[in-house]
Amino acid sequence: MLPLAVTALLAYVGSVIWSIRISLSSSRLFPRDDWVGLDQFVRLLETERWNVSIQHLGVLAVIYIVGVLILGTLMAIVIDQQVKGESWFRTIFLYPYAMSFVVTGLVWQWLFNPDLGLQNAFRQLGWAGFTLDWTVQSDMVLYAIGLAMIWQGSGTTMAILLAALRGVDEEQWKAARLDGVSKPRYYRSVVLPQLAPAYVTAFVLLAVAVVRTFDVVVVMTSGGPGDASEVPAKFIVDHLFGRNNIALASAASVVMLVTVFTVLAPLLYWRSRAEARLGAGR
Repeated sequence: MLPLAVTALLAYVGSVIWSIRISLSSSRLFPRDDWVGLDQFVRLLETERWNVSIQHLGVLAVIYIVGVLILGTLMAIVIDQQVKGESWFRTIFLYPYAMSFVVTGLVWQWLFNPDLGLQNAFRQLGWAGFTLDWTVQSDMVLYAIGLAMIWQGSGTTMAILLAALRGVDEEQWKAARLDGVSKPRYYRSVVLPQLAPAYVTAFVLLAVAVVRTFDVVVVMTSGGPGDASEVPAKFIVDHLFGRNNIALASAASVVMLVTVFTVLAPLLYWRSRAEARLGAGR
């Protein structure tokens, strides 16, 4: 384990420390060993493009996380009914996750392409008024990206929740059925509350994924039209490599790191406490 521990310390912890140090300097193309305090963070918060990207990330987070949790729950419940061909359904639902966000972005870019995608196909079939050009509409482009991300990420959440469902005692359903409880109410009132630790795990993974959103945005829209789909990760990469401003890019990275840690740390703590209580109850 020692090589892995050393790699983690140097590659991850070392990079974080280096980024924090650079964010407190006036570095541009190359690092500078000077000290400007929080000037880069002040400049970052005054940058309109950064503030817009944060707003877009919030919208994407709601669309992606809520959509994936709902769809993943429904798929897990369906498979939990011991349906015929369960292994095939699991494979089909998990297949999109096997593809990278680059491939996912290419697939959905084609589907939303007004000239080559679904809009063109339906119009050739006679639906002359059919319109599906979300990637070129500034008010709909985030929903197009969110839909692609939901398609790619729902299978993983399904697998997490299905594993948790298989751990629920079947005697509870027998008792509920004797009391005349319907299957939907049983899942809503009895089963789903017991899956809280699994939901926290899924939420953490989804939150990390949405913060890292970059590939699918670049492939589908390149941040456009205009800056309608700009996200923090793209802002960071553009300033790091395109605008040669590593200090501002590092400041943005530190802000995202602190934000993620602030949100996820309490959830992870609550999850560990919840699992401990469940273990004690058994």
